[in-house]
Amino acid sequence: MPVEPPSRDDLRLVRRTLEALPGVAEAEVLLIGDGPGAAVSALVSDGRPLPEPSVAAPPSARLDDGETRVVPGCLAAMERAAVLAIAHTVHTVQTTGLFRHGAEEVADALRAAPRHRWIVRRWLAALASENLPAPPSRQELARAMRDLDAARQELGYPAEMGRFFQTALRSLPRLVRDEISLQSLLFAGGGMTAARGNYRDNLISRRLNRAAAEAVAARAPARVLEIGAGVGATTDAVLAAVGEVDYLFTDVSAFFLDAARERFAHRTGLRYAHLDVNAPMALDEQPFDVVLAANVLHNARHAGRTLAAIRELLAPGGTLVLIESCVEHHLVSASMHFLMSPRADALLPGFADVRQGQDRVFLTRTEWILQLAAAGYRDLRVEPAPDGPLAAAGQHVFTAVRGERHPAPAPLPPEAAEALPPHLVPREIHTVDALITDRSHRP
Repeated sequence: MPVEPPSRDDLRLVRRTLEALPGVAEAEVLLIGDGPGAAVSALVSDGRPLPEPSVAAPPSARLDDGETRVVPGCLAAMERAAVLAIAHTVHTVQTTGLFRHGAEEVADALRAAPRHRWIVRRWLAALASENLPAPPSRQELARAMRDLDAARQELGYPAEMGRFFQTALRSLPRLVRDEISLQSLLFAGGGMTAARGNYRDNLISRRLNRAAAEAVAARAPARVLEIGAGVGATTDAVLAAVGEVDYLFTDVSAFFLDAARERFAHRTGLRYAHLDVNAPMALDEQPFDVVLAANVLHNARHAGRTLAAIRELLAPGGTLVLIESCVEHHLVSASMHFLMSPRADALLPGFADVRQGQDRVFLTRTEWILQLAAAGYRDLRVEPAPDGPLAAAGQHVFTAVRGERHPAPAPLPPEAAEALPPHLVPREIHTVDALITDRSHRP
């Protein structure tokens, strides 16, 4: 029999119980984990106003030079190929006019899997934004594909990544129907060359990984935790910058952990552990000087809750370094977004933070700044500079220091726990400086 997660009424009861506690002005309650392991998590705030977050201006040319001037043009060519491939896919099943039918009708015609229908909605929004009411010609699509590959080469993506882009764009109908998985294309033959090309072996990623590595090294850390380390693309740059340190490499996937053990076998100081940003993140570890999370925290179901949990893993004055995409590019909607669809059997589909119900994955640059400040971080820095060519990639390196405005989280008082059924007692309670909540969605 399927396990039913707590209802909105259940979560509302937990919230009211928490908000009745001394010192708690506001609480937000959500579920973490999934299936039988789903658990209640809570954020609490004392209600003090959050000062306007300030961001230190980065050196304007630190990541940009003559080499990065090609980024905007190359990305425009890649975006053009993606949106034309989306238009071709949609128009194969829509012969009476693109904007005469709703998203559900288009998804039905595509025979889209339920878990991927949010991607179809993104596709239709992309076509509307690009004013593409008619299908591209074969010649136009072929030319765009050639331009995509030329741009891929100019940005330094390996040939395997080019094949991945081309195959994904030509496989959109099968991907959206769940006849093939994006993982089978990205890790074709069990190899990681394409994935490393996406996260390491290109001009954009090299600059961002270097900036992240320099931010880590500036802390002169003795202990580093990397969350969602994946193929180790950022790990390479950081290890080169910091030398031998106590480095805990974590990921949710045993596949990546096993590959990392083999790949970094020659390195001393590296340890490995399973860690899921959507589950309780308590580690039996001493606090870390630096926590690094590259291209992973957008997977968090609730960004504020995950940032608060990470803050509790940092030593006083410790530094969090993030690399995050902040723009929903068309090429991503036609490729990597398939990795973000919920499992077919997921009980907790979708996001529970400011992205809830919005058919998007990435927080904006401004939203990340607000989330970091609300979760108790200070001394925020963001690169690249907004006016530089690298900013066209929509990816940023965020650096923030653990603040000390609020106390460490305390366990739920026994009298409050007794007022709740056992399955509703929060598994974790995080004290934050402020809550960023869409009240229309809040239980």
